[in-house]
Amino acid sequence: MIVVGGEALIDLVPVERPPGALLPRPGGGPYNTALALGRLGAEVAFCSRVSADGFGESLLAGLRAAGVDLSLVQRGPEPTTLAVPSLAPDGSASYGFYVEGTADRLFALPPALPDSVRALALGTCSLVLEPGASAYEALLRRESRRGLLTLLDPNIRPALIADPAAYRTRFLERLLPYASVLKLSEEDAAWLGGRASDWLAAGPSAVVLTRGAAGLTVWTREGAEHSVPARRVAVADTIGAGDTVNAALLHRLSGAPHRPADWPDVLAYAAHAAALTCTRAGAEPPYAAELTR
Repeated sequence: MIVVGGEALIDLVPVERPPGALLPRPGGGPYNTALALGRLGAEVAFCSRVSADGFGESLLAGLRAAGVDLSLVQRGPEPTTLAVPSLAPDGSASYGFYVEGTADRLFALPPALPDSVRALALGTCSLVLEPGASAYEALLRRESRRGLLTLLDPNIRPALIADPAAYRTRFLERLLPYASVLKLSEEDAAWLGGRASDWLAAGPSAVVLTRGAAGLTVWTREGAEHSVPARRVAVADTIGAGDTVNAALLHRLSGAPHRPADWPDVLAYAAHAAALTCTRAGAEPPYAAELTR
């Protein structure tokens, strides 16, 4: 089983008609990753704290429909986090957030994960918003020490980071040493500073960089570098594309965690899955059957 930890929220996506209207859509990087894993056919559980309000119920219904295990989900009476994406002409998105007093940031460290768990993924707002951020950090450290494959996706949201210098230090010194794989976008890399060699030296065995229309690149601790191009598609928007990459990486890497990864194959699979997500409005990752056509 793969466990994905982090926030589930509602994206208020702008629509053309009526002018100024916002369409609520399920979202949050970890939520999208868990949803994508379920659709790809992986055995996956979501580990978070979700509101008992109507939005929270709809979020869980979406995961349940994808076959995601919800036994690790904590519930709370606080409201659901809201995100408002703004879309650029190329379909890329930036975000504003409503996070004060919301349920997901009150996540508490759960008991040890079941023995059947072979991988853990964490990222996005859950690494920033306290007190939940410290609980997720403790979860990462504990499960990494017992040998799980761990994937970290910082998915930087600058609007949520009050002290960038402190976050960068925490990322490098307290999170990266416990990550097996670091996945980040070019925007994340520019904000964090440093190079792949710096991040590899901090702990991960591989760094995967998403480069938008230029594709994907991985650097490994052994000194290998592999790149694959992006698939050419008609882009509706890029919401959820990076999260789909997370899911595809986890799905392929966790199947044989003790064998060397076939990185060209893994990256090509991730690029295909992400491209299909980009053809749809909002975070709508593909199903396994769509990647075999």
